[in-house]
Amino acid sequence: MNVSNQEPARENVPRHERVSAPAAPRVAPWIIVPVVAVVVAGAILVGVALGHSRSTPAGTISVTGSGTVQGIPDTVSFQIGVQNVAASAAQALATNNSRVDSLEHSLLGHGVTKKDMQTSGLDIYQNTDAQGALTGFTVVNDLNVTMHDVAASGAAIDAAVHAVGNGIELSGVTFSISNESTFLAAARAQAMQNARTEASQVARGGGASLGAIEKITDQENATPVVYPFANFQASALARGVPLNAGSEAVNVQVSVIFALNS
Repeated sequence: MNVSNQEPARENVPRHERVSAPAAPRVAPWIIVPVVAVVVAGAILVGVALGHSRSTPAGTISVTGSGTVQGIPDTVSFQIGVQNVAASAAQALATNNSRVDSLEHSLLGHGVTKKDMQTSGLDIYQNTDAQGALTGFTVVNDLNVTMHDVAASGAAIDAAVHAVGNGIELSGVTFSISNESTFLAAARAQAMQNARTEASQVARGGGASLGAIEKITDQENATPVVYPFANFQASALARGVPLNAGSEAVNVQVSVIFALNS
């Protein structure tokens, strides 16, 4: 029995098909995290570079602006009263009451209304000599009076003096503007513009720009025209007291805090 020593025939397989493909290298997880972080940071930088150009606040600046407007007064106020002396308090008061009644009637007849007259003081005190002995009593009754017709005020005062006679007292004359809203608005606008101009100049000098308003404090002040105290006697007055209203300054001052942008 012949036994062949030949090896069984092998299949002809191309060499390149027999070579196994190399496995993909495994990347450790910790390598991926920094890459993601870099991508996110890059996106943020790109977003900034693409034009989000908002100015960032660089502090604040506080300035004060003022505005003044001149107006013509249309209201006059004064304090007028009667002073008299008598031997007794009752007599002094009775005489004073009669003279004050004449004063009020005169004022009412020359353009003053009841609501514009108000008692501002009623004083009764005794008089003594150098040795302290009682010599009599003095009564003083004063009225605060307001008139809305400035042109008629001189004649009203003159008539009051003639109605009362000696012993009348005038405690000053004040002119004012009854409705200041228009003047205040103009003065306030002027004050705000002055405040903004000053703040802008300072900001530019510091290399910044002016931002939004953060706070405003408004102060207003009207400067009345005041005539000093005068003590009149009827014989010393001509017909019609000359009174000149002149003009009145309406002032507004504002304190403004602006934000600064770098």
